[in-house]
Amino acid sequence: MSSGSNSGARILTILDLFTEAQPDWMPEAIMARLGYSRPTLYRYLKTLKSMGYLVSAPGDALTLGPRVTELDFLMRKSDPLITAGAPLLKILAARHPCAVFITRWYGRKTLCIASEVSTARTRSSYPRGRPMPLTKGAVSRVILAFLPRRDQEALMADHLHEMADPGVTPEALMADFRKIRRDGICTAWAEITPGVVGVAAPILAGPRAPVGALCLTSLAKDMDDDRLAMIRRDVKDSVAAVAGILTGRAVPPPSAPASRPSQAAPLQPRTFRRSMP
Repeated sequence: MSSGSNSGARILTILDLFTEAQPDWMPEAIMARLGYSRPTLYRYLKTLKSMGYLVSAPGDALTLGPRVTELDFLMRKSDPLITAGAPLLKILAARHPCAVFITRWYGRKTLCIASEVSTARTRSSYPRGRPMPLTKGAVSRVILAFLPRRDQEALMADHLHEMADPGVTPEALMADFRKIRRDGICTAWAEITPGVVGVAAPILAGPRAPVGALCLTSLAKDMDDDRLAMIRRDVKDSVAAVAGILTGRAVPPPSAPASRPSQAAPLQPRTFRRSMP
């Protein structure tokens, strides 16, 4: 790695320190955490501040700056998952009283990048940009189920106690993942939010691993077998449409129907050519 590339990686490591749990940092704390020398750290901080990635906060602390907000705006305009999926979210929200959202998977994180809400009763605790639980809920389980086996095994090695109840073996968890893969969808009852059921399916833009997931959450007390079957079908159809758009094998969906779930015809994306089983 060249010295320039190395400097770039070290600067990005500073930005990685900023989290919901610790949104501001003192320079001395950054030095202690990363081990950078004082001259090197202050050179990096000067660069980040001049480019708007960091700003000074009261008490000489540092926090994220306006360039991050600018990049978020640009991402909303250009992320293909958002541009392909936003029309589907509107359709689903029109058909079901729900919160419905698209997540993107990267590294070992999954986070919401776009959402629609048709009832505040199911508003997500994980709005756009807030990382979701890695090991609980429909989104997490459907992502894990579609990862390559080596990635599944690595995550189980680190988080098995969080993924399953005590006594559940890796073999049993892998069997559950295989079932989710066969079904192409996952339903989770109150795993994250009490009284809420989540239905999620992976968005596959290629043959290897999911790039994200689409999830619809609704009140469990309003759920019956027919409604759940309709939601599962609509979610699967939606991710098939999104994947088709991403790979150039489908067209954008039509506008949302005006009817409510009990009256609605099957979701229009069912008629599109599927790009996944």
